[in-house]
Amino acid sequence: QVQLVESGGGLVQAGDSLKLSCAASGYAVTLYNMGLGWFRQTPGKERELVASIDWSGLNTYYTDSVKGRFTISRDGAKNTFLQMNNLKFEDTAVYYCAATRASNWPKGPYDYWGQGTQVTVSS
Repeated sequence: QVQLVESGGGLVQAGDSLKLSCAASGYAVTLYNMGLGWFRQTPGKERELVASIDWSGLNTYYTDSVKGRFTISRDGAKNTFLQMNNLKFEDTAVYYCAATRASNWPKGPYDYWGQGTQVTVSS
């Protein structure tokens, strides 16, 4: 089974930047045929798809609130990254990486999920 592990979260001030990383283990080669996405979730809101990159790495999706600030990228089939610039208080959430079959990109359903990493932005 494919496992995804996030890292890079932390406590930052508004306006700061963070880069989240997601590393795959197990049958990582499977991810070549999958889109990779980043979700976030807070207690007061449903889980939200923030950004996703398709199987080819050529197409990306961003939710409106992060366009121009966040950039998603991928490195082969093993890793995906989320560069977050000009962070806002409203970006505070647990961030999860996930993988979806190419036919379901970008909205899912997503088949594999990481455990999450906390991003806290103080104002």
